[in-house]
Amino acid sequence: MPDFREVTEFIKDTFAYIVIFAVIAFIFTFVVAVVPVAGNSMSPTLSDGNMAVSLKFAYLISSPKRNDIITFKDAEKKRYVKRVIGLPGETIDYLNGYLYINGEAYDETFVDGKETNNFMFVDICDKEKCPDNKIPEGKYLVLGDNRPGSQDSRDPEIGLIDKKQIDGKLIFKVWPLSEFKKLR
Repeated sequence: MPDFREVTEFIKDTFAYIVIFAVIAFIFTFVVAVVPVAGNSMSPTLSDGNMAVSLKFAYLISSPKRNDIITFKDAEKKRYVKRVIGLPGETIDYLNGYLYINGEAYDETFVDGKETNNFMFVDICDKEKCPDNKIPEGKYLVLGDNRPGSQDSRDPEIGLIDKKQIDGKLIFKVWPLSEFKKLR
């Protein structure tokens, strides 16, 4: 009678490897992604060549919060990494180096606001798209931390982004390893 123990062990080992591979594939398809940072629009928080971990399901049951660092795609599927600054129902203005949310000054600790050119909300969203002069429901105003070198909501090609465009929330900077940290 032939000995099938070796065949049985091989099948068990192969099945275990297939299950491990399927779990890893599931995690990197639906749970997390490693996002490369291209350019310095998020400097000093993130710089060209850095890598960060993005939580893909972060906004399935919740909404982005102010100062979340997100990744999103534009209409041409180009990926961006930016910080959420304006939330639905708000008016955002920048005057003399200060961020104003609904007319109230807001202190940004991660950026030197004096480098940001002045803009009014109406420059980003005209009266036709935003008749009440507020960010519409389901839309967000995003800016890079390096305001002079960032293509963001101030650019008409990007403008306010829709929640559906958001791929995930960046939670950790993982590369270079010497700069590993939780992102805020």
